[in-house]
Amino acid sequence: MPSPTQITVAQLSRLIGLPNAPVIIDVCIDEDFEIDSALIPGAFRHPFDDIGALAPRLAGKKVVVVCFKGLKLSQGTAAILRTHGIDAESLEGGIIAWRAAGEMFVHADKIPGPDASGSSLWVTRHRPKIDRIACPWLIRRFVDPKARFLFVEPSQVMLVADRFNATPFDVEDVFWSHREEHCTFDAMVDEFGLGSDALKKLALIVRGADTNCHDLAPQAAGLLAVSLGLSRMYKNDLEQLEAGMSLYDALYRWCRDASQEGHDWPAQTGSN
Repeated sequence: MPSPTQITVAQLSRLIGLPNAPVIIDVCIDEDFEIDSALIPGAFRHPFDDIGALAPRLAGKKVVVVCFKGLKLSQGTAAILRTHGIDAESLEGGIIAWRAAGEMFVHADKIPGPDASGSSLWVTRHRPKIDRIACPWLIRRFVDPKARFLFVEPSQVMLVADRFNATPFDVEDVFWSHREEHCTFDAMVDEFGLGSDALKKLALIVRGADTNCHDLAPQAAGLLAVSLGLSRMYKNDLEQLEAGMSLYDALYRWCRDASQEGHDWPAQTGSN
């Protein structure tokens, strides 16, 4: 049983990918991190002996601190954050317990380096529909919660990428793009190592909608319809992205928790 200031692997796993997921801080020393250079989804690294510098930006947020074994580094770091008034817990068993439970990791070497603001910067074509909303959702929920996205004219994507040191995605002839019959969302799920059953199911829906192969998943046609509707509702691409985040939050929860649930009329006793 964990202490009152710890969170279990199972408890944290249920929060990963959700809008209310905690801020996850990895304080592993370099020697431990370099064993496999992997991060718990959504986590970022920070030195344990400089944790006080983060306190101002963590105010009012739930925080989970992670180290290799879940002992002195994470427990001490979380305790220091609590002296700053931060609601901080440590992960019971640390990275070792997370891996033993078969939980997902993000391949850290695939994450673009942060800019001066501490976030990754991405650029793609303006007027997004499916992939260009789904991919930012995946990045913010599982890779870099602080990621920023630039939407520009198609002819300017590579020029903006070069001038502003942004990572281009969902355009031709770049790393983060379509690969044969797979879409950019598929590529990101694969390259980042996010192979959970729920994300694989969601990837099939996104691919079906984005490549007009609606036979891949019954939900693909609906995702296309809602995505096109959102694109008509918003002139501002960033406002559309924020609205689309809720759409993919809902689809992810359906894939993870509700895909076996039905609904009919008249309602049956005990049904929804």
